[in-house]
Amino acid sequence: MSRIGFVSLGCPKNLLDTEVMLGHINKAGYDITPEQEEADIIVINTCAFIEDAKKESIDNILDIAWLKENGNLKGIIVTGCLAERYREEIMKEFTEVDCVLGTGSVHSIVKAIEEIEKGNKYQEYGDKNTVELGGDRIITTGDAFAYLKISEGCNNRCTYCSIPNIRGKFRSRPIDDIIKEAKELTEMGIKELIVIGQDTTAYGIDLYGKYELATLLHRLSEETDVKWLRILYCYPDKITPELINEFKTNEKLIKYIDIPIQHISSRILKKMNRRGDGDLVRKVIKELREIDNIAIRSTAIVGFPGETEEEFNELCEFINEAKFDRFGAFPYSREEDTPAYNFENQIDDQIKQDRYDILMREQFYISENQAKNELGKVYSVIYEGYDPILGKHRGRNYKNAPDIDGMIFFDINKKHEIGDFINVKITEYDEEFYDLIGKEV
Repeated sequence: MSRIGFVSLGCPKNLLDTEVMLGHINKAGYDITPEQEEADIIVINTCAFIEDAKKESIDNILDIAWLKENGNLKGIIVTGCLAERYREEIMKEFTEVDCVLGTGSVHSIVKAIEEIEKGNKYQEYGDKNTVELGGDRIITTGDAFAYLKISEGCNNRCTYCSIPNIRGKFRSRPIDDIIKEAKELTEMGIKELIVIGQDTTAYGIDLYGKYELATLLHRLSEETDVKWLRILYCYPDKITPELINEFKTNEKLIKYIDIPIQHISSRILKKMNRRGDGDLVRKVIKELREIDNIAIRSTAIVGFPGETEEEFNELCEFINEAKFDRFGAFPYSREEDTPAYNFENQIDDQIKQDRYDILMREQFYISENQAKNELGKVYSVIYEGYDPILGKHRGRNYKNAPDIDGMIFFDINKKHEIGDFINVKITEYDEEFYDLIGKEV
């Protein structure tokens, strides 16, 4: 049988789709290889959220196409967001591609492989609004943590965002289905479950008529052996009193929340079609700060069409006021299938870049002060292995989500297994990346 290789790009939600496809391939009896040069067929699970993501996806397709022309590779399958967003263009532009599967056809990966083995070209674009959520998968994130997708799609219709067109309408998975998967993951030894969806705070509104994220988190902590629960992708307008109370009372729900604000100017937020204005954002951040030791992560977009200098300055002032524990920004990306593409007063690319640089410089000083304040503190750190380059062991405390936040590097006193929790005292910090450095105590 063919040996299958994989390239997975983009966000954790896309990675989870990759894991589901790997599960199907493994069940069908195919060999899976991490070495692209050894693969007969390579699956590229693409991202297409913003321009940089599209470029990365295209570059990977071109790299794999070179292997097909100059190596032993027999077939290329393109899946994911780029495949869904540019259905007609993929095979026209990249003749080396043999198969394209849209986001609604994640479960058809074995059929696609079989068609290539028969020498056929194949395309499938299943209904993204009815595709089965979940499924058996192969965990690729190691023994310490795994992602847990609780919903798919989005109904928010932000004017800059193409996700509803790519991923479809918002759909929640039933609570019992999620609990079942979480039990299986924790029985495998996974210590941290990271709850994801396009909008996790909207969870349950379609199935139960109300926001039920707090209920889900409570049941996950009560009915599974998970040690840490972390949630990403929360919207400010859906942070309910029940969710805030869950943070205060649920010991397994770590005090970390990812809440993309996108801006603070009420006029810009309205143009973005975000729910709630600047006052609501300020109110929610204030309420969250009342939770002891809460770590708040956020993102913002600079250079949105019509953003004035005054509105940008308002955002800078708010960043200094909010002092987010983790913060990232993006220059506005003009996407052709979104309402904002046709907005007047598009901002010059250089101005967008300048504003990005200014905003991140403001955050640089905030992050530096926060790193200094960590010195001498002791944290429970989830162990993720040894870094041979730095010559130290590595892990994360509750303030650090995988891949998007920093790491803690430390020396140990005794041998540990992946997923162990270790008490680490912070002794220094990396002045460039703000990774923390410490020792086991």
